[in-house]
Amino acid sequence: MMESINFMDLTPATVSLLFMVGFVGGMVSGFIGSGGAFVLTPAMMSLGVPAIVAVASNMAHKFPKALVGSVKRAKYGQVDVKLGIIMGIFAEFGVFVGKNVMTHIRSVFGDSGTDLYVSAVFVVVLAVVGGFVMRDALRTYRNDSEDDEHRTPKLARWVQSINIPGTMVSFKSIGGKKVSVLFIIPLGFATGMLAASIAVGGFIGVPAMIYVLGVPAIMATATELVVAFVMGAGGSMLYAWDGFVDIRLSMIILAGSLFGVQIGAIGTTYVKDGVVKLIMATIMLIVLVSRIFKIPVYLSNLDLIQKIPAGISELLTNLSFTMLGLALVTGAGAIIVALIKGISQHQRRMAAAEEAALDAITAKLTPV
Repeated sequence: MMESINFMDLTPATVSLLFMVGFVGGMVSGFIGSGGAFVLTPAMMSLGVPAIVAVASNMAHKFPKALVGSVKRAKYGQVDVKLGIIMGIFAEFGVFVGKNVMTHIRSVFGDSGTDLYVSAVFVVVLAVVGGFVMRDALRTYRNDSEDDEHRTPKLARWVQSINIPGTMVSFKSIGGKKVSVLFIIPLGFATGMLAASIAVGGFIGVPAMIYVLGVPAIMATATELVVAFVMGAGGSMLYAWDGFVDIRLSMIILAGSLFGVQIGAIGTTYVKDGVVKLIMATIMLIVLVSRIFKIPVYLSNLDLIQKIPAGISELLTNLSFTMLGLALVTGAGAIIVALIKGISQHQRRMAAAEEAALDAITAKLTPV
């Protein structure tokens, strides 16, 4: 029989921390389109929330925030609604499977089992996706070429070249080219399953759209918000049905996120794809280290390794919390710096264009 759910006690301090975590998570969500849950879930777990409750509550707060972010970025022409809805529909099937995996693990191993599972999945996914995105971002910076930055990846070119009759759909995010829906089905399913398992679907969704479908990073991060809205609504209902959603946490985080997502969304209009990738990868890799510190503690709690002394366990927990704080500060700082720098460069370009136009007008009016 599954053990009872323990919701955390809320104090002024924890409410303030959750609000700030939500604010930073919202900035990350609006900027890179991942939903921000890859910092929110570990943050909630570090504050004592059981992993399954953290995942469920994050999904509950995600879909209204994703709706706000997607609407905001749609105004800048960055959202491919058709692609987002199609991926979101298939993601719902993945959400159903992922939710059942989580509840099964909890019924067998309790909260410590889901804590370990979520942390282990985080480590694997963050290492693979974070490392890949970081490599791609650094390559973009080394080449320092606008053309290279927007060059369609080799895999995406191959996918776009495959024509399967009866399955082809055109998408504006790849210039009106057609892609078989058979390639989108597994991408959507994997996105949904990961979202229901660790509340982070953007780890799969964003890179998949960039490297498999050939969607520009700016549009991929925006379109992922549509996917997050669709699968977040369904996933929240599934988890709420079993009583795992702590609506208090969802509302607090959502309140902070709705402010942060506006800043993040605005920032994407002033930065290049390479900057988005670099910031995304940096946050991922720091959170990866944070989760690594906690895994021995969970293994010890489940008696899967030799019992760790209380002092060592506390040290590892503090190191994990510190690294998570570093990820939050780094993410927020990087986004704000990128935003300020981007606005400054934009203003200089506009001033130069106005000066050139004025010089041209003056030259025409000046007698020869």
